[in-house]
Formats: sequence, C-alpha cells, structure tokens
Amino acid sequence: MARVLLFGRLSDIAGWREREVESASIAALRALLSGEDADLAEALARPGVQVALDQAIVRGDAALGAGSEVAFLPPMSGG
Repeated sequence: MARVLLFGRLSDIAGWREREVESASIAALRALLSGEDADLAEALARPGVQVALDQAIVRGDAALGAGSEVAFLPPMSGG
C-alpha cells in the first residue's frame, strides 16, 4: 500500500490529508482518486500540481512499491 499525502488546497478539497491506498503506479493512483471525487479530480488536473514519490519530484508516471509515499503538491505562490 502507498501512503498518499495531499497538501494545501488539495487536502481542503478532498477533506483528508493522508491515507493508505493500494495502487500500482502514480497514473493509476491519480485515476483512482479522481474517480472517487470529481472536485479533487479537477484540482489534480490543474497546471502546476506536482507529484513527489518518496520525497523526490517525478514527472510522468512511475511504479509504486510497498511502502511508497506519494505526495500531491499544489502550485506554490509567494515571493
């Protein structure tokens, strides 16, 4: 199972910050989460949302192993 973390606005939209999910890849995980919550699906699809796998930013899809940590990060703002 993967540990899934949502930060900032994403956790506000979903109503949770952390949960365990069974998924084989980031793409499958994103599809699973999107299928459960249309508002979260829209937020995850927005430009600038990044994904970190085991605390490293990844682009595109990646396989998940037992104990993987996946964090969805909203776009950053500030100065």
